[in-house]
Amino acid sequence: MESLRSAIERLDQWVWKSGIEAGGETIPFLVLALLGTGAFLTLRLGFVQLRRFGHGVRVASGRYDDPDHPGDVSHFQALSTALSATVGIGNIAGVAIAIHWGGPGALFWMWMTALVGMATKYAEVVLALRYRDLGRERAGAQGTVAGGPMYAIARGLPTRLQPLAYVFAIMLGTTAMLTGNGVQANTIADTFATTLALPHWAIGLGTAAIVAAVVLGGIGRIARVSSVLAPAMAILYVVAGVTVLVLHADRVGPALALVVQEAFSPTAGVAGTGAGALVVTMMWGVRRGLFSNEAGQGSAPIAHAAARTDEPCSEGSVALLEPFIDTIVICTITALVVIVTGAWHARTPTELQLGGGDLSWVQRDEHGAPHRAEPPSQLHVDQGVVEGEVELAWHDAPVDRVFVDAALAHPFSGTIEPATRRALDRDGAPVVLYGDAAESGAPLTMMAFRRGLAPIADFGHHLVLLSVLLFGISTAISWCYYGERCALFVLGPKVVQPYRAVYVGMHFVGAVLPLPVAWTLGDAMLGVAMLPNLLALWLLSGQVAALTRSYFARRPWLAIARARGAVGPEARP
Repeated sequence: MESLRSAIERLDQWVWKSGIEAGGETIPFLVLALLGTGAFLTLRLGFVQLRRFGHGVRVASGRYDDPDHPGDVSHFQALSTALSATVGIGNIAGVAIAIHWGGPGALFWMWMTALVGMATKYAEVVLALRYRDLGRERAGAQGTVAGGPMYAIARGLPTRLQPLAYVFAIMLGTTAMLTGNGVQANTIADTFATTLALPHWAIGLGTAAIVAAVVLGGIGRIARVSSVLAPAMAILYVVAGVTVLVLHADRVGPALALVVQEAFSPTAGVAGTGAGALVVTMMWGVRRGLFSNEAGQGSAPIAHAAARTDEPCSEGSVALLEPFIDTIVICTITALVVIVTGAWHARTPTELQLGGGDLSWVQRDEHGAPHRAEPPSQLHVDQGVVEGEVELAWHDAPVDRVFVDAALAHPFSGTIEPATRRALDRDGAPVVLYGDAAESGAPLTMMAFRRGLAPIADFGHHLVLLSVLLFGISTAISWCYYGERCALFVLGPKVVQPYRAVYVGMHFVGAVLPLPVAWTLGDAMLGVAMLPNLLALWLLSGQVAALTRSYFARRPWLAIARARGAVGPEARP
């Protein structure tokens, strides 16, 4: 497991931390590519995310649906399927992880990612519908429509670049197994294990069975389930979060001020920020924002490509709503709840499992920020304090003192052997260690909601627990469709059912992997998968701009509105 973890961290280092040196810090290439593409499309499309936001809302409502148009699902069902994949664990665990490592300022960079990501998502979906495949016979593959960046690359780019379509499809099909599937299962299992003391394997078997029951029915069943589950789970979570913010209304203003201040001048953090660590804060905000709203990755266009319409820009207008709903609304609610309740820097008595994936060894830099380090073969501990420069950490946040009891009344003195994962007291007897540790991921969000809703009743953590279950399962269901469309593109219809079977198996595997391994591998694969898509967006941006000008000049939705007798304010662009 250690060799696997080391290999994954090296890949993550190459993907997310290779970049340009500026002011003694490294700005990752992927951060520049993501934000740069979004900013470029925002300007080239004339701030389409702001000017056409209202039109997207009206199209999503079904006012302009035409059952005679080509496609498998309605505008709303396509949006629901895509939102089921985007509104998920990233909104609960991902936001908490961003604040844990990047500080409150990470939320600001999530906003920036979402704002430019709305234009990116619009362009992705316009191209997906422009180049989708409507007529191929696919024995054994439910759903007649197939689309996404792989089709846009194969049909829209010059011949010499068309192999990138297969690179994208292979990478995203693999990412679906990991980011969209394994990470969801991992967070569900980790949360239920922490809360209810259930074994990871049992939780994985249960959720894998649910995922299998839905995905084997293809896009039709996925869309039907998503169109009910996605709005219901989002409403439940948003209502709970808004209730917390109302109960702590006096803290919301200062929390927002802290977010903006820490975005540009980080001063403190739990596990990764220190004075002046701007790039650290930015990186965590951008990568968690990307993981949450998926703008630029090329996954959501696969779901939107199945929409029943003959106008690419109509579905593009629907798609630009996704980053707004996912990040600017839901992620902001999560982040503010974590901040206003003080949970983001809280410490709780925790059993420090020396063999667990949440334990690490860190060393502080000149700013006081902890970074992972290799521990010596043996560490000496006196009255709970680890001697030397290397410190014991939980979720990469140093634990100041360690104890031998859950009440933290008796400090530990003895030695810790990282290699054998044992703690021995001065008599040589093995002991279990405890300490005041920082939470991260979904357990941190659970703590925040429990604190926030305490004035009403002690049930906030149960609401998050239910949300984790619903969000995680719905995301895994939608991502299976993304992955199988990629497999269909590369290998044909015969591979669809085997892909689904492997996908369900990987859901179980994800449930039993340590949390840092699953998240890090998912991040790394996500970064690799988006590169061909971003290239296509740049090269085909002229087509998107031309289609946009034509669509809003022609106003084709007016004909449908007239047929329904709905010409009026609702028929405006």
